Amino acid sequence: MGSVRRASAWLGLVDDNGDESYYDEEYADYGEGSERGDAWVTDPRVQVASETAEDQGRQIATVTPDGFRDARGIGELFRKGVPVIVNLTGMESSDAKRVVDFAAGLTFGLRGSIERIATRVFLLTPADYMVLNAESKRGADGFFNQN
Repeated sequence: MGSVRRASAWLGLVDDNGDESYYDEEYADYGEGSERGDAWVTDPRVQVASETAEDQGRQIATVTPDGFRDARGIGELFRKGVPVIVNLTGMESSDAKRVVDFAAGLTFGLRGSIERIATRVFLLTPADYMVLNAESKRGADGFFNQN
């Protein structure tokens, strides 16, 4: 049974009578070792680039911690020299402040930098990375100035 059909049966949207007459190959389950099965990351809190990018040293990690105990994972990635995007939108305010304090100390200690990307989203970059800000490059006669 396809994953869409199983999900629909579990939600009670369709009867689970084993009839797969409408089963479409597009929704087929791809097992291990298949072309599409390898593309998914199993842990949604930590996502790292593909093996090719990893071999070439080009990686960026995104971390969405549940609590302060997940800060260690952020530190381990950053110590490896991987830029880390930390998304704190799902955390309580007190724990989010602790993670930001930890990240600020981590970047200071390893001579990196921390930059706020959006509300409760931060970018931690190691010392050998430079973050380009498009807004600072734009002059007074920018694209949107239509005088």
